Amino acid sequence: MKTFLMLILPLVALLLVAAPLFPVFRGAVIGKKAKRNIIGNLCAFFGLCLIAVIVPMGGLVSAADAAAVASSASGLGYIAAALVTGLACIGAGIAVAAGAPAAIGAVSEDPKVFAKALIFVVLGEGIAIYGLLISILILNSL
Repeated sequence: MKTFLMLILPLVALLLVAAPLFPVFRGAVIGKKAKRNIIGNLCAFFGLCLIAVIVPMGGLVSAADAAAVASSASGLGYIAAALVTGLACIGAGIAVAAGAPAAIGAVSEDPKVFAKALIFVVLGEGIAIYGLLISILILNSL
């Protein structure tokens, strides 16, 4: 039973990770189909979280020695650094996507506002730099 679960649970986790991509490939990104896809994405996310809780509690994974615990902690540190950088860059992209077209429109109407418009675009890019700095701090503490 234990080997069966060790084979099936990673496959289920992989399926839950890949599930949000299937509607995108089919082109269902607007309308009622998109709402169903969001619900499916949430179910996949919470199902993956449930698997992440069940696997250690079921005795399938054991961290008996200290080296395995240390490598697990450093692995989580690397995941944290990657998430910080990735999410900060996504946030910066959203900020620049909203600010840059408005800045271009303002500059096209009045060239004197170039410096003010540039500040708003640079503030959006600052989010990515802050995320990079935090990930460097995380990696230095490992």
